[in-house]
Amino acid sequence: MSTVPEAVVVERLSRNYGAVQALAEVSFGIRQGEIFGLIGPNGSGKTTCLRIIATLLRPTAGSVTVFGLNVVRRATEVRRLISYLPEDAGAYRQLSGIEYLRFMATFYSRDSDERDRLVETGRQISDLGSRLSDKVATYSKGMTRRLLLARALMTAPRLAILDEPTSGLDVTSSLELREIIKRYARTGTTILLSSHNMLEVEFLSDRVALLRQGRLIETGTPSELRQRHNASNLEDVFLKVSPPTHTRR
Repeated sequence: MSTVPEAVVVERLSRNYGAVQALAEVSFGIRQGEIFGLIGPNGSGKTTCLRIIATLLRPTAGSVTVFGLNVVRRATEVRRLISYLPEDAGAYRQLSGIEYLRFMATFYSRDSDERDRLVETGRQISDLGSRLSDKVATYSKGMTRRLLLARALMTAPRLAILDEPTSGLDVTSSLELREIIKRYARTGTTILLSSHNMLEVEFLSDRVALLRQGRLIETGTPSELRQRHNASNLEDVFLKVSPPTHTRR
């Protein structure tokens, strides 16, 4: 059993939207300093789980703590420790990349010196070079996503929550973002990410949790899960532990 303290503890977490149960008694822990992946098909409850951890949704039942702080009762304190990048996040298109980073840094800095330090960190993380002087409206989707990831990480959050960070990107852009995430994780930030791309999460994550229809069906390191189910990759694991219920015609 690991002695590394847990950054996030999710206990019997449930969330209903009316008669629809998006999460059903989900429990897992995330160790400090690791990359933890939530994987599953669309509609499996990944985003709902992330939003609860990020203090944006209240659970129907169960609890979540982030570095020992309850996300409902101590939401303001939790928000000071985390950064959240939603799948559908956007940047201000009429600003240049550097203007966008500077604008966002003002919300997290006490003075101009601290703001400038955050902006410099964001510049390095984005690795956009001279294109930071151009308007966001001229960016490709991959460039915009790199800018948004830089915004999420430049504040050095203790926990970075990334929802489908490479969604809709081409292979090259996806690889670039994965490398940024892996590189930043080495600085000690705990990273929680979600994706329906199981092979991507297998590449990035130290441990993973598999969700299907709001329920946790497996958790462990990618290698543990592959060995446990005699599978070649996490997609094979998922199919073995949760086979499709429909019949093709």
